[in-house]
Parts: sequence; C-alpha cells; structure tokens
Amino acid sequence: MTELDDFASLLRDDTPLIDTRAPVEFAKGSLPTAINLPLMTDDEREAVGTCYKEQGQEAAVRLGHELVSGDRKAERLEAWQTFASQHPAGALFCFRGGMRSEIAQRWLKDAGVDYPRIKGGYKAMRRWLSESTDQLIEHTPLLLLGGPTGAAKTRILNEGNRGEPIPGSVDLEGLANHRGSAFGRRVTKQPTQIGFELVLGVQLLKHRQAKHQRLILEDEGRLIGRCALPLSLQAARQDADWVQLDASVDARVEHSYENYILQNLEDLMTQDGARAFDHFATGLLESLERIQKRLGGQRYAVLKAMMQNALVAHERGNPEAHKAWISELLIGYYDPMYEYQMNNRIKAPLFRGTESEVTEYLLEAGAVYSPIGGVTD
Repeated sequence: MTELDDFASLLRDDTPLIDTRAPVEFAKGSLPTAINLPLMTDDEREAVGTCYKEQGQEAAVRLGHELVSGDRKAERLEAWQTFASQHPAGALFCFRGGMRSEIAQRWLKDAGVDYPRIKGGYKAMRRWLSESTDQLIEHTPLLLLGGPTGAAKTRILNEGNRGEPIPGSVDLEGLANHRGSAFGRRVTKQPTQIGFELVLGVQLLKHRQAKHQRLILEDEGRLIGRCALPLSLQAARQDADWVQLDASVDARVEHSYENYILQNLEDLMTQDGARAFDHFATGLLESLERIQKRLGGQRYAVLKAMMQNALVAHERGNPEAHKAWISELLIGYYDPMYEYQMNNRIKAPLFRGTESEVTEYLLEAGAVYSPIGGVTD
C-alpha cells in the first residue's frame, strides 16, 4: 500500500486529506485541506486507550475492532470511499502514520480503493512544516507595513495590486481570523494556535514556491487575538525593515467605522438574525472592558457612556454616532501607544507615505528587491 512523504508537494498543492484521528484531536488543529473522517469517535478512542494501559496493545487492538465493526465500520468506510471518489489525488493520515491510517487504508484497499497514506502522519507533517516556516523566515528578507490603528494596512496588502494581494504579502490577520486590536474579534472563531501555525506554514510554503524575494507582512504584535506569532517571526520582526503608512484621523475613523461597526453588524446579521444587534452591542462593550485597566477609570467611564449613547442612536437609525467614540479612542488611546512603539523601533522606516504612495512603493519593492541586498533590472 502506498505511502507518501513528499510533504512539500502535498501541502503546497493543497492536497485533499482525510484526517482519521478522533474529533478531539482534530479540534486541536489540523492541516488546512484536511477533513475529519475518524476511524474512532472520542469515546471509542478513550476506551481503547484505557484498555491499552490496563491490558496492553493486543487487547486494545482487539477492542478497537470490536467497537468499529458491523454498521459502524460500513458507515466510516463509505465516508472514506465517497471522499476518495471525489478527491482521487488525495491521501489519508493519522497521528503518527501508524495503525489507524493503516487500518483505514487496508479497509479501502479491500473495498477496491487504493488510497495512499502519509508516512509519519500528522506529527511528521507538523514538524516538517514548523521547520520549513523557521527556515523561510530566517532566509527571506522581511518587510513590515506599519501605521496607526485604522490606517487600512490590511486593505493595502490584500487589495493593493489592482484588487489583488501585494506580491509577496501574507495576511496574518486573515489567517488568525482577527483584526488585531482589542475590538478585532470576528463573528466566527479564531483557529487554535496549532491551526494558525499550520495554515501560516502552508502560506509561507506557497510564498517560497512563488519565488518572492521578500516577505511582506503587516507589523503585528506578538499576539493577533489569541494566536501567537511563531517565535522565529517574533524575533525577526525586531530588526526588520519597515514602511510607515500615514492616514488622517478622519480617514482612520471612517475605516474603523466601516469595519468594526458596519461590517461586524452585517456579519452578525447573517449568522444571528434578529438577535444580531444585541450581540453586536454586547461585543463592543466587552471589547472596551478588556482595555479598561489600560484606559484608566475616568477615560473608560467616558468612552463607555459615549459608546452606550451611540448604540442607542444606532438602534434608532443613526449608526454614524459611533464615530465620536471611535475618534476619541484612536486619538487618546491607540495613537499614544503606537507612537511609543515606533519610538522603540531599531530602524527608521525605509519609506513613509499615504495609502497610494505606500501601495506603489510595496508593489515596486516586491517586484525588484533581490535577496542579496541589491536591485535587479
């Protein structure tokens, strides 16, 4: 039976994958193209694990076959067959590429489907991808896009190339499913830390395949919501080249209003319907509460009152009332914090300008920069 170990091709080419691990394992993180079609449920896995500890491997294997037999076996085999027929170029894996994926592969083979499994399984792929991530970050020049909150940095990276991403850029906030600030939660959940690292690793693998000379990222802190940047990236950003995006307060208020108010509420309405506004209001107040200590008691009280008044006005048909507290928060809280961070940077920016100017600079930098430090024609 076929085993695959070309992890670069498997991950870079978005190979469809069957993850045969139990749902509880899958929930902790898996490859971006994997679907969970487990050999055993969580309860079955737990029972087999207990049996293994108490009676040994032979008894555990026997129990596993007893638990997954008859109709249960037929249902799981049918799910694997359906996936294999829809994705004939796919593969399957378990945690270490051992017994679970071997059983699934053998059952498929007995049913007339020759489907490959991944050598070393999830553990080997994750380790390989982590090492690949660290190597790319170490050997690829890094260019960070900095700028105050609300300056539309993510929009530049994702749409600056005539509506397409800037060549060489990776959207960290998109991968983390979070906008980066205390108000950055989205309607859908963030990935797990492991899931974030895996999807980032795959994106960096594709970055290498495309032969981009620079890795262009938004200048993020250590955390994007609850997702932490890999340690290698945290270290690299300390001494990285960077570009500063300037934007007026009015423009930043408008951008924040569109994203954190209008877009968030629209997303919630799609998911929650009639209860959307209540969830939206609760989310805003909870976001403000998360930075209460850093704001200080008096400023927090003022902003909370402004936000509550804006929510009342919004519900009555005037959503633009939110712009007052957004402006106050940007000027009084985020701007001083950003200025402090910029004053502590090791390097001055390579370039500074407006959205159109910075976009043009990044397009040119991505096109002509050479990894040995020179400029190519």
